Amino acid sequence: MHKRMLGRSGLEVSALGLGCMGMSSTYGPPQDQRAMVALLHAAVARGVTFFDTAEMYGPYANEELLGAALAPLRARLVIATKFGFRIVDGQQQGVDSRPEHIRAVAEASLRRLRIETIDLFYQHRVDPAVPIEDVAGAVGELIRAGKVRHFGLSEAGVRTIRRAHAVQPVTALQSEYSLWWREPEDEILPVLEELGIGFVPFSPLGRGFLAGKIDEHTNFAKDDFRNLMPRFAPAARKANRALTGALEAIAARLHATPAQVALAWLLARKPWIVPIPGTTKLARLEENLGAESIALGADDLQAIEAAVARVDIHGERYPPEMARLVDR
Repeated sequence: MHKRMLGRSGLEVSALGLGCMGMSSTYGPPQDQRAMVALLHAAVARGVTFFDTAEMYGPYANEELLGAALAPLRARLVIATKFGFRIVDGQQQGVDSRPEHIRAVAEASLRRLRIETIDLFYQHRVDPAVPIEDVAGAVGELIRAGKVRHFGLSEAGVRTIRRAHAVQPVTALQSEYSLWWREPEDEILPVLEELGIGFVPFSPLGRGFLAGKIDEHTNFAKDDFRNLMPRFAPAARKANRALTGALEAIAARLHATPAQVALAWLLARKPWIVPIPGTTKLARLEENLGAESIALGADDLQAIEAAVARVDIHGERYPPEMARLVDR
């Protein structure tokens, strides 16, 4: 697999990373650990070097999974994790980016991941009670202490990015970006390019929707958080099938799948964009990684833009309580 540089940071990663959240939480019950260790090893064997986790995923279980699976292969990999939530008795209790909390999370994540340095340490969500300058300063101290290599932000707005970057250079922003959520194009991407910051789109396949297998009749597991998302209400799913239908037509012409076209489109946007599609299945992993071999020409990109422009996406991406955590 080809490599990409996250902005001007010097941090080189595989062109496609692997989002690991769904292995331990969020999209239904946790997966079998032995099967997920095998999947992580398969990703490494296929050239993936960039793995994304967080203390919140589980909580803690996902970091422990990556520690068990990837510590022996540490020298070849880039591990990203996150701080910024208060976790009490296994439940999220709001955001917390106080410097002392950041330091405590870093130490705990290092133990669970069985590593000596966190390659990329993101603030998971902006904490309005803590100045971003204090957050950046705390991560800067961890970098100088050798416990963290690079500082990242997630779902941060342009003012926050600029203020943080002025204190401690930001290596990457991780936010949602895909053919059905293109808001970052308005303000975020130009600022990242200006400042030399890489972009790591999460949910690059629209939480699985852009793969084309989900419709209004799909039943999610009881604890799958898509049940709470307006964009995944049955009526919205039915309407949003217009987007996957357009992708299917383009994919058939390219001898690809809709998921591969959606990922190839992201890769074609900027050379410093590194999507992190998640999966728990080997076949889906191989399908996603196949997107790197799809070279979209100008005509292909124009066809995608024209097809998407004709589709009206239905439903907000987050319910109100989650939308409030997104920085503007």
